[in-house]
Amino acid sequence: MFRAGITVEDLNAMSRSTAMEPLGIVFTELGADYLRGTMPVDARTHQPYGLLHGGASVLLAETLGSTAGGLCAPDGCGVVGIEINANHLRGVRSGTVTGTARPLHVGRSTQVWEIRIEDEAGKPVCISRLTLAVVPR
Repeated sequence: MFRAGITVEDLNAMSRSTAMEPLGIVFTELGADYLRGTMPVDARTHQPYGLLHGGASVLLAETLGSTAGGLCAPDGCGVVGIEINANHLRGVRSGTVTGTARPLHVGRSTQVWEIRIEDEAGKPVCISRLTLAVVPR
């Protein structure tokens, strides 16, 4: 379903000098119908009480969903986020979280992606849904 010839190395290279770099977000796997990435839970991503900041989780979710959506967009088109929601289910103080974006709808003008973020034990931390508009470049 994704554009051929793209690797996680390519995606990580495109992420240099973006919001992803200082937060330590790294793409780790591109499957047949999903994109996966990780983010550390440390001082860069903590809120004042020492927990993973909800905004950092949303940034990870939108990064994964928008990137996956862009890889599904027709030639000459890209995607832009038009709505995102997130349910924060569990606090995390340290380690790494892993997000996985999977499509719910990939249409000509819109896409909807579900992004599940889990802790190192595989327990859900955040569930997000992202709606993208498919637009000409």
